[in-house]
Amino acid sequence: MMPQTKNRYKVAVIGGGTGLPVILRGLKRLDADISAIVTVADDGGSSGIIRDYINIVPPGDIRNCMIALSEADELVQEVFQYRFDTDNDFLSGHAIGNLLITALKEMRGSISEALDVLAQYMRVKGQILPAASEPLVLHALFEDNTIAIGESSIAHHRKKIQHVMVTTMAGDEALEASPKVVEAIMEADLIVLGPGSLYTSILPNLMIREIGEAIKQTSAEVVYICNIMTQLGETEGFTDAEHVEVLHQHLGCHFVDTVLVNTSEVPHDYIMNQPNEEYLLQVVHDFAGLRNQGCRVISNEFLSMKNGGAYHDTDRVVAELRHLLETAKLNEKNAVN
Repeated sequence: MMPQTKNRYKVAVIGGGTGLPVILRGLKRLDADISAIVTVADDGGSSGIIRDYINIVPPGDIRNCMIALSEADELVQEVFQYRFDTDNDFLSGHAIGNLLITALKEMRGSISEALDVLAQYMRVKGQILPAASEPLVLHALFEDNTIAIGESSIAHHRKKIQHVMVTTMAGDEALEASPKVVEAIMEADLIVLGPGSLYTSILPNLMIREIGEAIKQTSAEVVYICNIMTQLGETEGFTDAEHVEVLHQHLGCHFVDTVLVNTSEVPHDYIMNQPNEEYLLQVVHDFAGLRNQGCRVISNEFLSMKNGGAYHDTDRVVAELRHLLETAKLNEKNAVN
């Protein structure tokens, strides 16, 4: 882990899935101390298998965030990300990085110590913090009062979600964040939520009691990067304002200060022929609704069509985040003077 320096910007990014590493790669170019707070409720794929066999937080999202902030040699990064393609039932589908994280946790006794060691080896610019020190289970209560258990199963129900919560594997309420998480939130100049799945990547972090309380108490600017597309089984038909409203309902207060929304139109051909069936339509804008949620709105052409998908343009998003940081520092300086 790279040493932190006084008077640098401090940014905490909270989420999981594919969206978090994209933003981290851009933020790495800023003169900032970065803390990536990563969901530990993932129960699918290699991460889910490892979690079920060994008492460890799912390593997949952590691995991807580590690569996003890594300044290690390219070959080292490629080996870290290599996923076994073999007929062996145990190794098939597992990434080497997942196995390394698991081994170091077993050697060192805690996930925090394991990641500290690996971050030094991978020359990580910043710190990777699992949201909790133990794997958690995501529960979704639907509007018909049925419940789904497990992050990977929720979207399959195709029902409107009323509320989500996280518990320990034993079924107790998730109360404690992992070491340094609350400190990172309270000391941050800027907190970034998303982009990422609203119910299964962002909220699982905020529903850990210590994290939710810290988000409500922090003086940092809280920025939500709204998704470009709605998601199957999660946010079908949602406007950007409804995304924010769900966040506010779950914590019981208006805590999002600024929302970044994309104004570029997603090509019709992509919407009709999406390679990834997880997504549906472009998120509809409701600027009046966002203002009613107490948010400042920053709209821009954030769309980047690449690798066969609709993604955020990292450079433009980071440019807006940099401006917010500079404005916050300027306001802080003027207040002191």
